[in-house]
Amino acid sequence: QVQLVESGGGLVQTGGSLRLSCAASSFTFSTATMGWFRQAPGKEREFVAHISWNGGSTYYADSVKGRFSISRDNAKNTVSLQMNSVKPEDTASYFCNRVVGRAPLYNWGQGTQVTVSS
Repeated sequence: QVQLVESGGGLVQTGGSLRLSCAASSFTFSTATMGWFRQAPGKEREFVAHISWNGGSTYYADSVKGRFSISRDNAKNTVSLQMNSVKPEDTASYFCNRVVGRAPLYNWGQGTQVTVSS
C-alpha cells in the first residue's frame, strides 16, 4: 500500500530555515505530481505547493511564494520543501501527497510538525 513518510520538522526561530522531506513508496513516483500541505491547530488542511513529475513546473500558495521551494529526487522517490524566512504563521503539521491539481489522492501520512517561535 502507498506510504508517505514526512520528516525534518522541528522548532525554528522566526526568519530561520528548515528543510522537510517526504519518502514515498508503492506507486509510480516518477510520473506523479507531488504536493505539500499543512494543517495548523484548529484550522483546515491547506495546500502549500506542488511540483510536476519531472520538476519542470512548480506552484505555490501565495502565503509561501518567494519563501518556500519544492523539489524532488525521482531516483530516491523523495520530495522536499525548503522553508526560508519562516514566520509564526507557518507553524503547522506538514504533509505530502500525490496530487491532481491541488487535490490529494492518497491517505495521509503522519506528517511532520513545524513550530516557528517569535
